[in-house]
Amino acid sequence: MNWFSLNKEIAMDLGTANTIIICDGKIVVDEPSVVALDRRTERMIAVGDKAKMMYEKTNPDIRTIRPLRDGVIADFNACEQMMRGLIKMVHSGNRLFSPSLKMVIGVPSGSTEVELRAVRDSAEHAGGREVYLIFEPMAAAIGIGLDVLAPEGNMIVDIGGGSTEIAVISLGGIVADKSLRVAGDELTADIQEYMSRQHNVKVSERMAERIKIHVGAAMTDLGEDAPDDYIVHGPNRITALPMEVPVCYQEIAHCLEKTIAKIETAVLSALEETPPELYADIVKNGIWLTGGGALLRGLAKRLTDKINIEFKVAEDPLHSVAKGTGVALKNINNFAFLM
Repeated sequence: MNWFSLNKEIAMDLGTANTIIICDGKIVVDEPSVVALDRRTERMIAVGDKAKMMYEKTNPDIRTIRPLRDGVIADFNACEQMMRGLIKMVHSGNRLFSPSLKMVIGVPSGSTEVELRAVRDSAEHAGGREVYLIFEPMAAAIGIGLDVLAPEGNMIVDIGGGSTEIAVISLGGIVADKSLRVAGDELTADIQEYMSRQHNVKVSERMAERIKIHVGAAMTDLGEDAPDDYIVHGPNRITALPMEVPVCYQEIAHCLEKTIAKIETAVLSALEETPPELYADIVKNGIWLTGGGALLRGLAKRLTDKINIEFKVAEDPLHSVAKGTGVALKNINNFAFLM
């Protein structure tokens, strides 16, 4: 495709934590879903990585916003500005004209009509001429290479930043699904609360995220895969004096227990609604884990032990939905979209 064309096709995974844009079959933008705005003018100062570097570090004249919460748009204006800024990264070579965009965007399967309208409006205001919406678990299934059009049951558990999407897919449609507003952000909040309560240390959202990445686990016994303890620095909650606290994966596994149990319950609930023939296919094929939450240590094994069906982590779980939207963009006539 001509880089200076006035028509451009892009696929977008508009995520709570990260937004990924695919153009010409390649990932061209993979940035945090954060935007920094001037409080007085509401003008965008930075977007993506640059805005995330400002997050929780701003002065009173600047506000950094994560426009999406729980998988849906929480701040319409900020989301529109963020989408504009990220889309500009795609066609930065063309400074004279903004291209007319044909877009496919992944959305949570539990989205209401109002939430879907908010995504569509934001996309259209950001330059979208033709906007197609596809449910994230369907996009994830396409992205990891499953034949979603076959008369066979496949199950996806997509654990993102703001929502967990669980879906049984057959013949190009979703047969049974659960959308849970519990995912990576909830795990991060659990860690913040635990560090405050157990160790009397204040940790920021970003520090809690780092703890999750370094020692996050779904099981208290990881054997040889156990990570080393992570040293956390922060102020004492009462005295404000600096503290240095070593954190091990076992205590993080304990503090994440309730949230992971909610995901287990939702998976079982979706399986209860699955027709017997498709259930048999799922037992044979296993259940696929995608999204950033799929990288939590021991999660696949824990779910396998609990549910007695094999859980498999996708090869590239962070980009599964984005890749699926990219495939759907190239095959607009083959898949069911939310018009």
